[in-house]
Amino acid sequence: MTASLALADLRAFTKKARISDLARFYKTGPGEYAEGDLFLGGTVPQTRSVAKKYQNLELKELEKLFNSPFHEARLCAAIILNHQFEKSKQPQDRKKLFDFYLKQVKANHVNNWDLVDVSAPRMGAYLTEIDNPMPLLLKLSKSKSLWERRVSMILTFALIRAGDLEPTIIIAETLLKDDQDLIHKASGWMLRELGKRDVMMLRRFLSEHAHEMPRTMLRYAIEKLPERERKQWLQDSKS
Repeated sequence: MTASLALADLRAFTKKARISDLARFYKTGPGEYAEGDLFLGGTVPQTRSVAKKYQNLELKELEKLFNSPFHEARLCAAIILNHQFEKSKQPQDRKKLFDFYLKQVKANHVNNWDLVDVSAPRMGAYLTEIDNPMPLLLKLSKSKSLWERRVSMILTFALIRAGDLEPTIIIAETLLKDDQDLIHKASGWMLRELGKRDVMMLRRFLSEHAHEMPRTMLRYAIEKLPERERKQWLQDSKS
C-alpha cells in the first residue's frame, strides 16, 4: 500500500462539476483562509472509503498524503491517522502517532476547519494520558497560524469527554480576543460541549465574559440553554 495508490483511488472519484462549489464552500479564493487549496471533487463518504482501504498505510506514506496539494488526500490521511491512533494501545505508539499529527499541524497540512474537526477531537485523547496538557495547548493557542489556534481549542473536546473541563475554559479565555470567526465558532462549540457536562461552569464563564465574547462565540456557547436564558445572555452582553 502506498500514498500514490491511495491518491489514484481518490482521483477515480473526481467530479469536475463539484470542484468550483467546493472551492467556494471552503473559502479558497484570494485573501480567504484556504487560499489556493485544490480539490478533486469527491465526496466525504468516498474519501472515507479510500481511508478504510488504506487504513494500515505506513507513516512515511501517510506523510505523502498529508503533503498532497489536494484537500481530499489530506482529509483521507487525517481519517487514516485517527484509525491508527484509536487502534493503538501502547502508550509509546500513541505518543508517536500524536507527535506525527502535531508535525502535520505545524507544517500547515491540517489547514482547513474540516481537517481540524475530523482529527483534533480524536487525537486529543492523547492529552488525557499525560500529566499536563496545558503547555502544549497554550503554545498552540498563541500561534500565528489560524489552524494551530483552532486545533488548540478542538483538542480540548477529548478532555471534556474525559471530565477535565478546565483546559477548555483556559483556552477559551486565551482566544477571547481572536479576530477570526472560525476561532469564535470553535470556542463557542467547545463551551457548549462543556455546558453539557457542567452547565454551572458554563454560566460562570458567561457571567465573567459574555460582555466581551464575540457574538458568534456567545451564540454557539448558549445554544443548548433554555430559550429564555439565551435571550437574557444576548441582551445582557449588549449592556
